[in-house]
Amino acid sequence: MRKEQHHKDWNENKTNDSWAIFKIMGEFVNGFEKMSQIGPCVSIFGSARTKPEDKYYKLAESVAKGIVEAGYGVITGGGPGIMEAGNKGAHLAGGTSVGLNIELPFEQHDNPYIDNDKSLDFDYFFVRKVMFVKYSQGFVVMPGGFGTLDELFEAITLIQTNKIEKFPIILVGTEFWSGLMDWVKATLLDRFANISPKDLDLIHLVDTEDEVVDILNVFYKEYGLSPNF
Repeated sequence: MRKEQHHKDWNENKTNDSWAIFKIMGEFVNGFEKMSQIGPCVSIFGSARTKPEDKYYKLAESVAKGIVEAGYGVITGGGPGIMEAGNKGAHLAGGTSVGLNIELPFEQHDNPYIDNDKSLDFDYFFVRKVMFVKYSQGFVVMPGGFGTLDELFEAITLIQTNKIEKFPIILVGTEFWSGLMDWVKATLLDRFANISPKDLDLIHLVDTEDEVVDILNVFYKEYGLSPNF
């Protein structure tokens, strides 16, 4: 009887998986339709736990303003912390402010600085990540946690493997990122040769909003603005 019940449960799960395809397709279609209308944007990533009084919240706000003044919109994960700061900076500068929201058991709620017609909700992380990668002209990565690192290393991997067009990846905050980058260079590159030197060419480590904007401007003097795949 137990074996028969397990077999029944397995078949029910397979049926649920099949129906889930339609929900996944719906998220992709809705995301592509809305994001394709927005124009060139830069994504800002960072911790949802960063408070408004934190220096990196204030820096993310300034970075977003500089990005807008340089002619780009801003995309964030739509939640609090660094995401809120990015949307706030874009909003106050009169630019495009996009939020790609995800349902989470903690931390996540929409911030009030997203344009009303540019707030998208996702159930699936992988669909949301496709939107970031396809429609971003650069990643600005502020101090964050596992989610921030996930977005960072996925972008690096996709560029490394030529699955997407290359774009600037800008790490903001040398005190936060320098230890990681030292390990990448000393261990991944020099000691074990698990990456090549050119894999690090698009990664920049900076501390100011002016440096972020300069890197974007220099890159796009050479390369055109377009979706990444």
